[in-house]
Parts: sequence; structure tokens; C-alpha cells
Amino acid sequence: MKMLLKPVQWLYCIYALLLFVGIMLVIFPFVIIASLFGRIRGANMVLRICMFWGDLWFPLIFIFTKKIYEVPHDKSRSFIFVNNHISYLDACILVRAYRQPVRPLGRAEMSKVPVFGYIYRNAIVTVDRSNPENRAKSVMTLKSVLRKGISILVFPEGTFNMEHRPLKSFYDGAFRIAIETQTPIKPVLFLDAYSRMHYESIFSLTPGRCRILYMDEIPVAGLTIDDVALLRDKVYSIMEKKLIEYRAAWIQPSAKETTAIPQ
Repeated sequence: MKMLLKPVQWLYCIYALLLFVGIMLVIFPFVIIASLFGRIRGANMVLRICMFWGDLWFPLIFIFTKKIYEVPHDKSRSFIFVNNHISYLDACILVRAYRQPVRPLGRAEMSKVPVFGYIYRNAIVTVDRSNPENRAKSVMTLKSVLRKGISILVFPEGTFNMEHRPLKSFYDGAFRIAIETQTPIKPVLFLDAYSRMHYESIFSLTPGRCRILYMDEIPVAGLTIDDVALLRDKVYSIMEKKLIEYRAAWIQPSAKETTAIPQ
């Protein structure tokens, strides 16, 4: 049966990819204009344009986002958002998940992709993890963004989680910045990105639901740089528990708890 459905999925993926590129080409001139307004105002405008792109693309490919708030979310405040990372689709879900000024931290190599790369580097803070000098510069940029009241977004796993555990190990960066700037951490989970698109291939895309879970903020008031590991492990534990509760599809059955929230 799966073999019979495979050509249908390929056609669906081609359809989704053509729409992806088509809508991107339509918004591209507006991104160029917006980028002329500078790294703050211009980037905020680029982000809003990308939100419009996502508002068109997702319904047209029959992926429907559902937002789940464990507590009310105050969009007027700045946070350090931390997300799990499991799929290429994560970068697209971002523009549906965050409806406030935010700067994601993303890999520098993605900025080399034609057209998409121009939009990418005008909407996010890029980092080359292999270059210590570039990493330090990216951290300075993120701190500068926070001082202007704009939230930042970090994938603390660094790259795709391909271990069939809830999460990979976290890097310290987001938690160090949180303590140094005294900015609260707010975990957000993409619960269905793996089911919609497997990390092994963009041609694994399927329609369906895409839940986004907004968790309670984690304050950092009073913490010092010596507490980075403590904060990192606390956030990891909270996110891990929720992924198990919500039955994240990539977790092997042996790693799941017996009690779980209905889907």
C-alpha cells in the first residue's frame, strides 16, 4: 500500500515545493525594499512579510498549525525562545509560531541559497559554528537585539535530533545569554514537524496537523554565570518531559512514559 501511495506523495511534495518557490518569488521584491530600512526596522518588516508567506503556504499544502498555550503568552515582552529541532520544516513553522519581533539564530551556510538566502540573512542572525570569532560576533548581535526589546530564538540542540530520544544534548549559548542579559527563557515545542517532514528527505513531506506548544517562561533573575549548567539542565528536563507527554513521534516506545496527554 505504501508503494502505491508513494507517487502521490511525490506529486504532493512537488506541488508544495513549487508553491514554496512561487510565493517566495512574489514576496522577494518586497523583502528587498524592506531590507533597505536597516537591521532593526527592516528585519522586522522582512519577518512580517515572511509571516504572510507562511499564512499562504501552509493552508495551501494542507498543513494546519494548532497553537497550544499552557499559560497566556505576553507578546509585548522579550524572551529567549528555545525550540526543539527535528526537521527542515522547523524553519518554516517559525513564521507561523512567532507573531512578534524575534530574531532566530541560524546556520550561516543557508544564506548562500539563491533568493531564499537573501531573505534568510535579512531576517535572522547567522552563525558559523566552526569559526570561534564568528560565534562571538553572533552572541554580541543577539545581546544587542535583546537590548532593543526584540526576542531571540535559539535551537539549543544545534542541529537535528536524529537519536530517537526526546532531545539531543543542549549547547550552553542560549542559557549563558539569558543569565548575562537577565532575560527569561521560554520553551516552545514543535510536536509534529517530524511527522510532517522527516529530516532525511524533503520528499517525505505530508499534509496534516502541526501542533505548537508554548510553555511557561523560566525566570533567570538572580542567577549567575556559575548557574549556566543548572539552567540548561532544568530547561532540558522540562522540554523532555513535555515531548514524552505529548507522544512526539520520533521517540522510541521504550523512551516513553506510560502516562501521556491525549493527542
